[in-house]
Amino acid sequence: MKCIIVDDEPIARKGIEKLTTTISSLKLLGCFESAETAAKFIRDHEVDLLFLDIQMSGLNGIELARTIPATTLVIFTTAFAEYALDSYEVDAVDYLVKPIKPERFKKAVEKALSYHSMLLSEEKNVGIEQVNNDFMFIKSDRRFFKVNFRDILFVEGLKDYVIIQTTTQRLITHMNLKTIHGLLPQLNFLRVNRSYIINKESIDSFSNNDVFIRDYEISIGNSYRDEFFDELLKK
Repeated sequence: MKCIIVDDEPIARKGIEKLTTTISSLKLLGCFESAETAAKFIRDHEVDLLFLDIQMSGLNGIELARTIPATTLVIFTTAFAEYALDSYEVDAVDYLVKPIKPERFKKAVEKALSYHSMLLSEEKNVGIEQVNNDFMFIKSDRRFFKVNFRDILFVEGLKDYVIIQTTTQRLITHMNLKTIHGLLPQLNFLRVNRSYIINKESIDSFSNNDVFIRDYEISIGNSYRDEFFDELLKK
């Protein structure tokens, strides 16, 4: 996977560059100190993944992410945890807070590699083929998969696709999050931010800001918070 690093701090760029050398599936094409210079490079080169800082002088990371090709994935790397919800606005794959631990970096890259592979193999004319009371058929990677609603942990939106995470597998199909939300049983499924729909039955725990489902931690968006707590804590 061809990647670039965009960060206005030299030490941060060096640190992320060092982390990329530990993962053989990454090919680093370059490091950039501003979003403007990175944007010019992306226009002339095929880039699969950006390691992108958010708070930079001039064009910031969120603004750059809105301009990149639909096939380019983003992992945000920032010192500010409060920007996590903003990352959902541009379908970021992951959000890493500095200083970045090697194991956390590796996990984010593995997720990006998985999504990149699925996006490359996916056909544009796919989606949900049939919906029943308890299950639906999803066409993914040129096959039809029966997905029981009770087995869905959450659904994640990623650019023009949705990723359905079940108890046993991860499926990707060409559809937006709003469309699939309308097809899921409304009593069981709840949207918690711009990019995620969760199965309420799969929740292990939650805090004021996050939902925990197995090993996954999903942020609760400000505009979705009241509905979430009303649904989960209603008498």
